[in-house]
Amino acid sequence: MENSLNNQGSKSESGEAFQYKRFITREVNIGGIPLGGINPVRIQTMTNTPTIDTAATVEQTIRCVRAGAEYVRITVPTIKEAENLFNIKAALRKQGYTVPLVADVHFNPAVAEVAARLVEKVRINPGNYIDKKQVHKFEFTDSEYALELEKIHERLLPLLAICKQYGTVLRIGVNHGSLSDRIMSRYGDTPAGMVESAMEFLKICRAEGFNDLVVSMKSSNTRVMVQAYRLLVEVMQGEGMNYPLHLGVTEAGEGEDGRIKAAVGTGTLLAEGIGDTIRVSLTEDPEKELPVAQKLSAYFSIPGHFSIENHGLPVVYKRCEYSKRISRAAGIIGGSNLPVVVADYKENQGFSSEEKSSSAEFYYFSQLADGQKLPADQNFIFDYALWDGQYRSFGNVFPLMTISDYFFGNGRSETMNFLLLENKQLTQDLLTLLSTDSTLVLVLQSFSQDAPLEMKAFFNFLIKNDCHLPVILNRNYCEDDLEQLEVKSGSDFGSLFIDGFGDGLWLRNASALGEKPLEDLSFAILQASRVRSTKAEYISCPSCGRTHFDLQTATAKIRERTSHLKHLKIGIMGCIVNGPGEMADADYGYVGAGFGKINLYKGKEVMKKNIPEADAVDELIALIKANGDWQPA
Repeated sequence: MENSLNNQGSKSESGEAFQYKRFITREVNIGGIPLGGINPVRIQTMTNTPTIDTAATVEQTIRCVRAGAEYVRITVPTIKEAENLFNIKAALRKQGYTVPLVADVHFNPAVAEVAARLVEKVRINPGNYIDKKQVHKFEFTDSEYALELEKIHERLLPLLAICKQYGTVLRIGVNHGSLSDRIMSRYGDTPAGMVESAMEFLKICRAEGFNDLVVSMKSSNTRVMVQAYRLLVEVMQGEGMNYPLHLGVTEAGEGEDGRIKAAVGTGTLLAEGIGDTIRVSLTEDPEKELPVAQKLSAYFSIPGHFSIENHGLPVVYKRCEYSKRISRAAGIIGGSNLPVVVADYKENQGFSSEEKSSSAEFYYFSQLADGQKLPADQNFIFDYALWDGQYRSFGNVFPLMTISDYFFGNGRSETMNFLLLENKQLTQDLLTLLSTDSTLVLVLQSFSQDAPLEMKAFFNFLIKNDCHLPVILNRNYCEDDLEQLEVKSGSDFGSLFIDGFGDGLWLRNASALGEKPLEDLSFAILQASRVRSTKAEYISCPSCGRTHFDLQTATAKIRERTSHLKHLKIGIMGCIVNGPGEMADADYGYVGAGFGKINLYKGKEVMKKNIPEADAVDELIALIKANGDWQPA
């Protein structure tokens, strides 16, 4: 594994990372709907009704199928729920619904063995299926480590025999938040640990001649999630494996934030040709996940991908670990500064000169009304002709230039200049001329279907040539549907920020959506990409049959009372399966502990246990205040 991290694959060495090429996986048949190979990316979701409630689960499954689900997953915490899968499946088939069902199993191999006889696919989690927590044992000798692997192999054999007999597909579903103590002892909670956890099970399955497998590497941290999948692909290729991949950002949250977070993580991988099925995990009714997943899949299913100019260079940046590109500062852009936002306002619509404390660092106008006054405490970007003709003397107005303007125009700003540039315009000679300008900020545009890959080729060229000019990412859209824009822009820009590229974001959209939603969307993309935090973050799961309280209502209550705490991350989890682990980097946690009972966390430490649900939000607020993290609204 360590060797895999240091040698990140032939794809990176050859430069093929800049050309869209789908990772062709082994095809598996899940209840008559094949997954992997050259099949389209499949869409799925998971019910959140009690699995023992046959009628409710059947009704919700039907709603999900009608909304577009090709597979539906159902949690089975005990043998009782596993046995009830028979009744759920029979009721669905009686009503004419043949959707393949997936059983979600944690902790108990016996439950999986029952479910594998009844449904088309079973998901198990290597972190808690056999190799469980050992009262936080973090030291294993080599012999102890090997013995645990032997136990896993032996305990997995009955399930594999049943899957072979019944034609059941098995998903090896690794979660960042539930790695075993044994894996943690060697790898920590890292992408490498996630990959090793999966590979142990995959090698056992292959050794036993069982290959009807699907693999997932889920995390609520988009950066970890992307790195884990990339590394898994490279390690599998090194082992001669090509099992299909299930993509998802777990505990993405709700509303705009949840959709953007899902787009950042899942979209980054789909843009690279990685992924065979996706699930968008929202803290909403499961049928609401499906339109988002469909939009994501459709965005990367368009034929006719472009050949991208990579300037004849191999990949020189790290793909499986985060490393921010080094840039020098031009004013407040680049260097050690956080990524800035440029808000795009057409003809100063929606922008009042009385606004003195708007969020964005820069505002761009394509034109101004006669007599328009500009606030002195905000920064503006105007096209070169407008700047040169009327605003050259304004210290808070800067020019946006083409290459022709830059070299042949009537001079430049003494403090900051913005230069529009595309990857295809970049040459060694041009870069040599630009690199010495300490006032220059590049505005990187792309009109390619494969914009993230084209932009990465641009940054690769800068890195190879030791060029530290700051770069703002810019892309034009034409979307009237906000959710569609969230999916596309989150996928495109998140892919760049995940890899450490970009000193700012300039989102443009030619539609009637308005400018303020674009400004808010820009900040949400930066936060979901984990490069800038400007509001409270909620790591919340979509809930399932294991959740014994109203998670959506609880999330809404917590958000209502804490959204002003912009410096905090709060985890809201339905149960302990992945909850404490996935919210490991949260400041506080609200986790289901049983029917109507909640445990409260500060960081990874349980502070209060079994609090009645009716009192839990008040107790959470009290805990935040007691630790000095409360701020008045």
